[in-house]
Amino acid sequence: MSRSSLLAHSLMLAPLIGATGSLVIALGLWLMFVVVITLFGLGINALRPRLLPSTHVWASVLLAATLTSCAELGAQVWSLQWHQQIGIYAALLALQCVVLDYCGFFQNTWRSRLRTYGLFGALMVGLGLLRELMGYGTLGIHLPWLMAETQSQWQGWILNADGGLRLATLAPGGFILLGLLIAAWQAYRPTPTK
Repeated sequence: MSRSSLLAHSLMLAPLIGATGSLVIALGLWLMFVVVITLFGLGINALRPRLLPSTHVWASVLLAATLTSCAELGAQVWSLQWHQQIGIYAALLALQCVVLDYCGFFQNTWRSRLRTYGLFGALMVGLGLLRELMGYGTLGIHLPWLMAETQSQWQGWILNADGGLRLATLAPGGFILLGLLIAAWQAYRPTPTK
């Protein structure tokens, strides 16, 4: 794995840990990620032939910041509660766009990009689902946020009336759970025979 590829993947770790406290927050941020990254890729690929090499980074930063700001404003209009929960992680999408462009991600095939989108989405949604089940004892607790409903009595599907382990919804719980999932993957992954 190259250093630039490692940087791009490590930047995905911040929203993976910080914005997966519940299923709805994780799903919403992943959808925002897909929209912003896709629009950025289309825009930068259209601009690339017209840019001088010395202005490419500046154009990339400007385009990423513009698209991310527009997505954040749209999120505020759509659902303020959801936007407040994703916090700084939505703003990190601009940095992710610039780093992915630097790594050559947008010169890859559509199949490769869709694979990355799908893998990141599966990780976000899976970790959000596990953390919500463990932390709140519910499923879909914040679902009205994505439907732009502000005064909903929806409490989600309650699986445990006493709640859950609060640590699972916090960032340290996300690190612990991700570490346990990686350890389980390493333990049960078939080892290649020599």
